[in-house]
Amino acid sequence: MRNKRIAALLTATVLAGAGMTLAVLADEKTFVYGTTGYSEEMGDAGLNPHDNYSGWSCLRYGVGETLFKYNDNMEVEPWLAESYEFTDDCTVKITLREGVQFSSGRTMDAEAVKECLEDLIAVHDRAPRDMKIDKIEVDGMVVTIHTSEACPALINYLADPYGAIIDMQYGIQGEGGSANVAGTGPYIATEVTPTQIELEKNENYWGGEVKVDHVTVRTFSDGSALSAALQTGDIQGTYGLPYDNYVLFDGNPAYEIHSAATSRCFFGQFNMESELMQDVRVRKAIEMGIDKEGFCNVILSGRGVPATGAFPDSFSFGNGAVTAPSYDPEGAKALFKEAGWEDTDGDGYVDRDGQNLTLRWLTYPTRLEQPKLAEYAQATLKEIGIAVDVNNTADHRTYAQNGDFDLYVSSVTTAPTGDPEYFFTSTVVSDAAKNYGHYSNEKLDALIDTLHGTFDTEERGSLAVEAQQTILDDCSFFFVSHLNMGIVTSSSVTGMEAHPCDYYEITAELDVK
Repeated sequence: MRNKRIAALLTATVLAGAGMTLAVLADEKTFVYGTTGYSEEMGDAGLNPHDNYSGWSCLRYGVGETLFKYNDNMEVEPWLAESYEFTDDCTVKITLREGVQFSSGRTMDAEAVKECLEDLIAVHDRAPRDMKIDKIEVDGMVVTIHTSEACPALINYLADPYGAIIDMQYGIQGEGGSANVAGTGPYIATEVTPTQIELEKNENYWGGEVKVDHVTVRTFSDGSALSAALQTGDIQGTYGLPYDNYVLFDGNPAYEIHSAATSRCFFGQFNMESELMQDVRVRKAIEMGIDKEGFCNVILSGRGVPATGAFPDSFSFGNGAVTAPSYDPEGAKALFKEAGWEDTDGDGYVDRDGQNLTLRWLTYPTRLEQPKLAEYAQATLKEIGIAVDVNNTADHRTYAQNGDFDLYVSSVTTAPTGDPEYFFTSTVVSDAAKNYGHYSNEKLDALIDTLHGTFDTEERGSLAVEAQQTILDDCSFFFVSHLNMGIVTSSSVTGMEAHPCDYYEITAELDVK
């Protein structure tokens, strides 16, 4: 693709030398996209879906596609697959779509899908536990996956961004935040860095005409700079605006705002190995000292809703199905006193044995509201006598992995596959890759094992409610806010919509007038 572009430029130069204009390039459409959702600190830099959360970028920016995808109601549908059938609890037969090519030129067939999935489960930190793949058999355009145990959510996991199908014969070009791959999507990445991606349209895209010739994805770490870039026209669309900046574009005919309710959630996990966090009364009192509703109204400008549990009300197993401590400063003070923490020296902070209670709050700046949440909580917790030491750092994963925190506040899309299992297996069970607080509860682990093998949708929902209530009763996690996904574009841009899964952004439908 890059060679084609160079050839076009050379042709235009020759024509110009003959007294002609550069009309050859005049019809090219370009789109510059700014985002706070692409960075090394988020774990999604680069396009290798088998590395951490980089599959999100692979799907978000139109390079890769999965066997299955989600419609606007978060119902799974075939994508690169044509159909599927569970022949028994541990076997699913998937028929692939004909006529699909990787950007490398290789035809996608069952063998290519097998190679990709086998590499995924060999190197990824979550996929092996999720999918339970034992072996894969292929026959032309039919892939048969055998699991080691019943895996009702397998099709959902195959729609997860880490399931993006890439050409393993082409391989992974580059490393980490510069990794590039050959996918099947409407765009081909010609350059990948930890801060920027250059995309050219895939002339051979199986899904129809790609309308925009060139797309640039630029990362921003500063929300004000992101808003300014959209206002000046340096970018034509954005994801991740600070919520209090929406007022700059709302009601302005020069811009379009697209939003969708998602399961993305700001949440905290207590360090269960921290000496300070050993007392459940302390953990509960801390949650009671955080004004979730105030945060949603003041900081999020109403573009989020207070969270009780891991999932929003759009799910039957969401907020309304569970209970958690509410904002109650006086109740929190009483719990601290019961746990032996009182302000004995009159300095405004509770203490015990001559030591003030100082909470080490770990977060990161890329999700722009998280530092603001830390500041907001710092103020409300001070009112009940807690000093909060905020560590807002891009290197948050190192601190999290080292256990250098009392409370780690991050964000996650808890149900990106429309199923509750994902959040627990990725973050909560004893051996979960993102269980940085080292929470461990045999009852919870057993519940998730049961959930993993349950096919009945209603029963899965009931198990999800019980699992949430278990961690809420243990005060091991707390949930602050469920968020809307927001995309803002100039009015000249069409075909770009927010999606409740939070990862379909750059598609073949993108167009610039």
